Amino acid sequence: MTKEKAQLRREHLQKMRADQQRKQRRAALLMWGTGGLIIVVLVGVVGFYLVRQAQQTSLDAVANYKYDAGQHVWNSVTYKETPPVGGEHNNYWQACAIYDKPIHSEHAVHSMEHGAVWITYRPDLPKAQVDKLKEVATSTGQQEYMLVSPYPNLPAPVVVSSWGHQLKLTNPEDPKLGAFIKRYQNGPGTPEPGATCGGPDAVDTTADQAPLPPEPTGQQQAPAETLAPSPTQSQ
Repeated sequence: MTKEKAQLRREHLQKMRADQQRKQRRAALLMWGTGGLIIVVLVGVVGFYLVRQAQQTSLDAVANYKYDAGQHVWNSVTYKETPPVGGEHNNYWQACAIYDKPIHSEHAVHSMEHGAVWITYRPDLPKAQVDKLKEVATSTGQQEYMLVSPYPNLPAPVVVSSWGHQLKLTNPEDPKLGAFIKRYQNGPGTPEPGATCGGPDAVDTTADQAPLPPEPTGQQQAPAETLAPSPTQSQ
């Protein structure tokens, strides 16, 4: 092989290697560029989801109130809020459960003092929405501290309350309902955390089934408040 041919061969090989390196660089840039774009898109999608989730579960609309605890009375009470979120209440508390008829507010307020969340809804709420409301109530939070009942003349289709906190909702499927339950049920603002929302002294009748109990006479005593067993947590 002549020197000229050898030189040409070397130049040809160098050119081939250079072309191959350029192709590899382009492929690498394309790969990294595509990967970077995918990462940017994924970050954007996740960020959008998190922001949207935060907006959907935001509790900024919760109204907050301040009431002293331990104000036990035997008479009926006129409350400022509908439904009430605190204040004077009957010596007997309402047994935490799902009721299909209105209950006495005086009993429900006492249950909230013990840490219960009270979900109220308009009596004319469509059955499908009531069923959805019950589904949320039985699958979120501590069932030992959950009250559900219809309530006449509500300012919104659904109102969820705890002691000193209240949120108005238009739809039982609103994620804010579950967020409210998780934050305020037996929350830090509970006046008597750990007190039972059941037991033999709890009232399990609706307002049309029994009036408010009369004040005890003679040797009769008011109900004794006790700690509840460790509640079960359902998320």
